[in-house]
Amino acid sequence: MVLRLPLTSLLIFLRMYGICKGFEQENCTNHKLRFETVYSVPGEVAMLTSTLVSPSVSNFTDVPYNITWYDSKGKEIINQTGRVLVLEETLWFLNTTLDDNKEYMTILRTPSGCHKQRLNLTVEQPEAGKCERPRKTHQFLTKDVSGMLSCPLRNYTNKLKSYNITFSIKWYRGCERIEDGTGGYSFLDDTKIMIHKAGPEKNIFYTCTLTFTLAGITGSVSETINATVKEEYYSVPQLQEPANETIRAQIGFNFSKRCLAFVPSVEIPSVSIVWKVRETFIERNQLKRVYTGNKSWRQDGPNKGYFFERVLMFSEVKEEDFHINYICEVISPSGSRQGYFTLLPEDPNIILPIGLVLSGVIVLFISSVTVYYLLKVDIVLWFRRVFPFLYQNKDLDGKLYDAYVAHPQPCDAGFGKEVEKFALHTLPEVLENTCGYQLFIAGRDCLPGQAIVDSVEENLQASRRVLLLYTASTFISKRHTSNNQISKSSDIREKSEIKTTDNIINMTNHGDKEVSSDTRQQIECVAAMHRALLEGSLKVVLVELEEITPAQLALFPESVRQLRKKQGAVRWWKNLERRQRSVTCNMRRKEDEEKDGQETPLSPSLSPSSRFWKEMRYHMPVRGKKRCVRQMDKSVAVKMSITVDKP
Repeated sequence: MVLRLPLTSLLIFLRMYGICKGFEQENCTNHKLRFETVYSVPGEVAMLTSTLVSPSVSNFTDVPYNITWYDSKGKEIINQTGRVLVLEETLWFLNTTLDDNKEYMTILRTPSGCHKQRLNLTVEQPEAGKCERPRKTHQFLTKDVSGMLSCPLRNYTNKLKSYNITFSIKWYRGCERIEDGTGGYSFLDDTKIMIHKAGPEKNIFYTCTLTFTLAGITGSVSETINATVKEEYYSVPQLQEPANETIRAQIGFNFSKRCLAFVPSVEIPSVSIVWKVRETFIERNQLKRVYTGNKSWRQDGPNKGYFFERVLMFSEVKEEDFHINYICEVISPSGSRQGYFTLLPEDPNIILPIGLVLSGVIVLFISSVTVYYLLKVDIVLWFRRVFPFLYQNKDLDGKLYDAYVAHPQPCDAGFGKEVEKFALHTLPEVLENTCGYQLFIAGRDCLPGQAIVDSVEENLQASRRVLLLYTASTFISKRHTSNNQISKSSDIREKSEIKTTDNIINMTNHGDKEVSSDTRQQIECVAAMHRALLEGSLKVVLVELEEITPAQLALFPESVRQLRKKQGAVRWWKNLERRQRSVTCNMRRKEDEEKDGQETPLSPSLSPSSRFWKEMRYHMPVRGKKRCVRQMDKSVAVKMSITVDKP
């Protein structure tokens, strides 16, 4: 073991006199006696190491040198098999004896000079019956707390590692060997042992024995530790935060980071925690933008001790605070620890912009769907008017009529003057004269003497649409209700087609004389629904001339109810209600215009821009290269104006 040499100056002088006498002729730099002494016992290995080969003496990486060892009589020491081994700055005694108890001289020579140093080896006989060594080192353990002992032979192990020599260390408590992982002991590395929850015993002796083979000789060296168990303790602080990390903060906002340390102890230890940045301590002054605050509390349980915390606070983070290491240092009598964190600017928050964009897209989508649902008719008509080239010209499909107008005939159920006026006058006035559509109207365009079935079949095939005009009483008759079984189901489609065809053939075979007054109306309805629902070759537009109640709708043919549910109906009676509400305003406007000598504008009910006529034009075929005239010629406007009766 290496300790201070407690020898008298006289003994040192007498021993060194002979050595120095032999080297008086060399003018070497004297580094005197090395402060530490190597202790050993007979039979063990001892190692003397010169400290002359160091940067503090000279730069030996570029200067050649050699080292020579001498004993106390000035005799050069050479290798002795099984006894002495000289390896440059290290002198090995492979089997120490009591005769080796003396001082030794090492001289380091270079081309420019020499250096000399004295080293002392003390060999002592161990006490009989005891396993520990005469010389002991002192280390401390704490009662009921895990502690660690370090073997004092690290200089031996480091030297052996430099030689690439393997070795082993055995630990003993008194004379009893300690096994790793048993009895509350565990080996940490080559030279350390962990003792879990040291007991109350005082002055426990632990011995570590290093065994290795050098120059073919297997030897060992041992050191004894006098482990003193203390009741009260102040262990080295354990720094938990900060953990040498990077933290992101948002500029312009406040920020705080704590420095947390745990000190295992029984009583309140003397601990100081400081924050510093760029070697400048941060004060506790809360009036400053960056300041600190601290607190502490006790923890009881298996690991007794105290927590100490000091918080570093930023009232407002600025650009100058980023990319700087903020260091927390915990200082105590038993040791100190420090950790740091680096403040970085926070990454851009992409969640908020993405959320806003997605919300905007959803709102835009819902708004677009809502607007399209409410203004679908206007949007489609606008596209037809502005981009007519996007649509095919229907005039080239071989059809003669844009629409076949089916309406109640005289003596039919649902026939009336208003119905006839709408079918023969109002409808063609707007769709034909104003918008340029070609209509086939039964009762106006039929050829004299032509069979009803042939007329209906021929003109339906020549039409692109069917405008089915009806009132509440149009379909309430025996014949309509008995032939309302046209279904949309694919399972009965063929039966329905056969039934419909048979009905039409039977009606034709009976001749015109046997057909009742509502035959044409029935044939038109059946044939149109057959093509619309079963074949899908013709589009039927339902035009309600008066409001239909649920009870009246229940008496309609199933095919009409199904089509009405699927695509809805264009309601003329709503247009009449709007017209009635504006009668008073129109009367006053007309009187004012007549007084001013102006012509009367087109009636709202006949204006193509009214809601009803927009829906009609929406369902009509696209006029690829024709545009619906928004305003009529002044002469036509005068002719079509509705005369309002004065009250």
